[in-house]
Amino acid sequence: MSQMNRRRFLRTGGAVLAASSLPFSVVELAFGQSGPEDFSFAFISDSHITHIKGDKFVRNWDRGMIQAVAEANLLSPRPDFVFYGGDIAQLGTPEEIDHGLEILSGLRGDVHHVMGEHDYYLDLGEHWRKRIGPDHYSFDHKGVHFVVLNSILTYDEWTHRKWDTPMQRMKEMARLDNPDGSPFMVGDSQREWLRKDLANISKDTPIVVMSHSPLQKIYRGWNFWTEDAEQVQELLKPFDKVTVLYGHVHQIQYNQIGNISFHAAMATAWPWPYPETFVQEASYLPKLTVEMSRADPFFERDGTGWQFINMHTGDVDVHYALPDNENRVVAFNEQQDKPVDSLYQDESKQIPPQDHY
Repeated sequence: MSQMNRRRFLRTGGAVLAASSLPFSVVELAFGQSGPEDFSFAFISDSHITHIKGDKFVRNWDRGMIQAVAEANLLSPRPDFVFYGGDIAQLGTPEEIDHGLEILSGLRGDVHHVMGEHDYYLDLGEHWRKRIGPDHYSFDHKGVHFVVLNSILTYDEWTHRKWDTPMQRMKEMARLDNPDGSPFMVGDSQREWLRKDLANISKDTPIVVMSHSPLQKIYRGWNFWTEDAEQVQELLKPFDKVTVLYGHVHQIQYNQIGNISFHAAMATAWPWPYPETFVQEASYLPKLTVEMSRADPFFERDGTGWQFINMHTGDVDVHYALPDNENRVVAFNEQQDKPVDSLYQDESKQIPPQDHY
């Protein structure tokens, strides 16, 4: 990509950032004049549409998704497509999934979906698959290989326990602090599918993996954890540049494990706490992540945010726009060979929005 074009894209994206307060991401992939064609896509995640009764839904979560869709449609240049990162529903009911898809239908262009646990554990994804399609797949677009994984599966003995009702299982998995909930995983059959999918992909092809859980191990008690993360990472290890984009955690997170960069998207619904605020159990939140204090109970959008993600030669810069907080940029640092917060990684430069609780 020419320097002029990249500056123009960043400047245009920055104009949207300044006015926006909800999380979706624009991902730009750039390969230089001799490489594949540059393009961008948007990323919206974790809306948790919640049905009350009849035609009534929780307004705050509706409004979060509605605004994200409106702002995605205003992006210039127009994204080639949009990803939705999972948890379109709160309790996985047909009413919630259908209502969320109705809102998302306002997006211009194609939409690709990732399955979240809130979409799955009521009917084990039956209605989601009926409306949307497969829960894992891959495709190529302008020189990039995209992989979508269903990373929220768990042990069969938990899933098929003798529950009183499917809703009991759903509500059990929907809890945050849930010692009974089994850890998420990709699973044997899906990992074998991934191995075959990647077998004929050139090792210098940029790989973008979209999952709902992080594909790393952060905090098991909240299912910020993928049990077979190392086995999935091993399949991605041969490639020069791999980026994993995920939702689920509703907070800023970033990490580098070998050749794999990890970046979380924030939710359009609400923020979750950082695991370090709970001391009962070991937390593996990457030291790279500079946390931010939130949430203000009198400000419904505090702790949510908007991400502009620029992928340049396979590396990722994430621009976070945060209402009532200082905006953040998490960029890949070539000298350190990992993502760092461009301003706040140095503790001496951190300001109140980066303080812990």
